[in-house]
Formats: sequence, C-alpha cells, structure tokens
Amino acid sequence: MDFSLSEDQRAIAEMAGSVFSDYCTDERMRAFDLEGQPFMAELWQTCIETGLHALAIPEAFGGSGMGMTDLHCVLRAQGTALGHVPLWQHQLAAACLARFAADSHGDLIASAARGEQLLSLSLNGLSSSHGIGLQLDQHDDYLLLNGSVGAVDLAAQAGAVLVLAQGDDGVHLVLLDPLAEGVELVSATWNHGLGAADVHCHGVCIKADQVLPAQAVGWLEQRAVAAAASLQLGVSEEQLRRTVAYVSERVQFDRPIGSFQAVQMGMADAHIALEALRSALCQLCYRLDSALACEAEALSVRYLSTEAAHLVGHRAQHVHGGIGVDLTYPIHRFLYWSRYLSLVLGGSAATLERLGDWLANNDTLGWKYDLDENQSIC
Repeated sequence: MDFSLSEDQRAIAEMAGSVFSDYCTDERMRAFDLEGQPFMAELWQTCIETGLHALAIPEAFGGSGMGMTDLHCVLRAQGTALGHVPLWQHQLAAACLARFAADSHGDLIASAARGEQLLSLSLNGLSSSHGIGLQLDQHDDYLLLNGSVGAVDLAAQAGAVLVLAQGDDGVHLVLLDPLAEGVELVSATWNHGLGAADVHCHGVCIKADQVLPAQAVGWLEQRAVAAAASLQLGVSEEQLRRTVAYVSERVQFDRPIGSFQAVQMGMADAHIALEALRSALCQLCYRLDSALACEAEALSVRYLSTEAAHLVGHRAQHVHGGIGVDLTYPIHRFLYWSRYLSLVLGGSAATLERLGDWLANNDTLGWKYDLDENQSIC
C-alpha cells in the first residue's frame, strides 16, 4: 500500500517540525521541568498563530477542515520534540462538538478555532478497570452528574472538557464546564510534566444539549487512538535515534557498544516495532479520512503503540546505563512521555481482550480485498 504524503501534507509536517524543534531544545525542556507550568503557553500561542491548533476543526467554524493524516503529521513532529501543548485534545474535542452538537455549541467551537478558548477531553473510563466514574441521572426535567474522573488533561486551564458519563441508555460524552457549580478540581501533574486535574462532580446540573449522542463516543475514541499513537511514534522515533547515536559513540572494552551484537539486535527489534506501528497507524488515518469502518484497526494501533512504547523505552534506558536515569540528561523525558501515552491508550492486555471480542463476532477483517469498500483496488 502507498502511504506517501501529499505535497501539502509534507509542507505541514515540515512547518510543524520547524516550530517544535526551534522551541523545544534540551535547555528549554530542562527549564520547563523546573518552572512547574501546566503546559508551554508560549509554544501554544505559536501554534495558534500558525494555525496548527485548528487543523482538524471544520472550516465552517474557522478551522482548516483537514483530516487525521494531516493531524498525524503535526502530532508526530510534536512527539519528536516533546512539545507540551494540547493539540490533539483541543482539536478533537472541537471537531467532535462540530460533528455531533454544532447547533448548540457553534460559538464555543468557533472560539476554539480562534484560539480564544481551550478545550480538553478525557476517555479514561473506556480502558479503566473501574469503568466509567461519572453517572448521569435523570431528575424530573433535568440531569445530574455525579462521580469522579481522574487525571483530565488541563482541566483547570480549559474552558470546557468532554468527559464520559454512564447514563440509563449507555455511555455518553458530556460537555462539562470545569467552573460549574458542584465541580471540584484537584490539580496534579503527569510525570512527563503536563498539567491535569481530578474532576469530582457533586450533583452538577447538566442541560440536554450538553449530552452528545451515543455514537460520538466511538467516533472520538478512534481518532484519539490515532492522535495518541501519532505522538507515540514521534516520541519513540526520536528516542531510538538518540539511542543509536549514543551507542555509536559510547566506548566499552575499546569498542563502541553499538558494535556488540546484543545491542544491535535490540535496536533492530525496536526499529521493527516502530515500522509495524507506522504502517498500521497510516492505514488507520487513511480509513478515518475515508469514512471507512476501522474498529479493528484502531484496536490494533492501540496495542502496537503501547507495545512499541514499552519495547523502545526499555531498550533505550538499558543501553544508556546509569546516565539514562540522570535527570540532567534528556533521554528520561521520552520514557515519561511513553508512560503517559500508554496510560491514555490503556494497557495492551485490555486492548487485546477487546480485539479478541471483535474478532469473535466478526468473520471478516476491514482490510480484506473481498469487501465492497475495496473493490476498486482489486
């Protein structure tokens, strides 16, 4: 299959790479670690000025109306540089609202496209062993939201967040104002430095137009998987590149350790894992942009991403030895990012269980050439 980028997509990737690499130097990353800020506000402003914050928001609301492949190019560059900005959370939240609640929240979406309002989201309950932590209850002619959801990215800084809630008729996405009466925020920080907050809801009154249709959950989840995996691909690629450079220079027993067969095989295994993730991720983005079914592909990418994060991260730390745990040396940041993204995606075991359930109930795979959607390429 040909996953070559178009000329416009290559230009977007190049611009994003320049923006993130120019800002996210090792020195600036070290300064960010010490400042304790929830995200890189100056870099976020640059993203707004260049339009990177609104690529996936529909044109009708002031965005660029681009697809997941275009966003993938930007997020991959962000992951390479470890840029602490909420690009995927902001854009996918706005895009989801535009698709499922445009009539009710058009002003909020347009504000997000202009960069005036920050949006965030949380899908943590879909992969949590505890299930959905928020409960949506009907009381006469209004709804009440009770319960908690942990570690919502930038909940304290966002103007609105999309969270999961269990209702009488299934799981829904709910648009929540973090400053609404009955909402309690407990601020925290992810180990890689991004701000977060536990959100506790105590009888929060919810209007009907704040509850999105049930199908919005699957729509958003698949795109969130593609976004987080795109970040992970960028993180792991740069982590591996730096590791290969290190083992090529580090000398032991009068030889570069990169010449040892065990080290070479470890680096080769890491490269193969990233190539598997890259090809599966490109297919997922293509299918999302083509409005094709991709439940199995999203689960496959989720699994491959968490496995690659673990493999590359541990191989990199192992061959770096003691310097790998020195916080004045930059390689540890990549492992922290991989841990965060793996938590966003959920564990590989839980993902395999979901994929197994899907395979048990579907006797064809989405990429088989005998399906109607693929007749044109037979």
